[in-house]
Amino acid sequence: MVTMTALEEELSRIAGAVLDPELPVITLAELGVLRGVQVTGPGRVEVALTPTYTGCPAVEAMTSDIERALHEHGVPEVSVLTVLAPAWSTDDISEEGRRKLAEFGVAPPRPQGPAGPDGGPVPLTLAIRCPHCGSTDTELLSRFSSTACKALRRCTTCREPFDHFKEL
Repeated sequence: MVTMTALEEELSRIAGAVLDPELPVITLAELGVLRGVQVTGPGRVEVALTPTYTGCPAVEAMTSDIERALHEHGVPEVSVLTVLAPAWSTDDISEEGRRKLAEFGVAPPRPQGPAGPDGGPVPLTLAIRCPHCGSTDTELLSRFSSTACKALRRCTTCREPFDHFKEL
């Protein structure tokens, strides 16, 4: 594990505070796509960013927003590198990020988690909770919603439609 300098930690907080362009209630740090910040020389910074999926169109906006945030903080040269390994997983979303998604009306992804303590499978809850009323009585309307990483569902209790951030 590489130890970050105080400057790298500060720049990581700034880059991590950038809002996701598709879900503007969650930061890149909460989404878990910001993988690292490294000062590579005087006035030069490299930022590692992992997309939620290969080909994610939001990466370009994320990159521009990170560059702008760090330029505004006085860093003249910012390089944002797309890092594909290890792949991003919905388990990378922080608890705060999951809470914010639910408050925004998007059902957060269900945790996948590592194998259980005995190395066996972790039990999954298949129910998707409605972010409006909390019911688990929901139905799939479309496998794709406003973005490819979300599905469109409807609660059969309150009848409200909602996005569900799909598990990866």
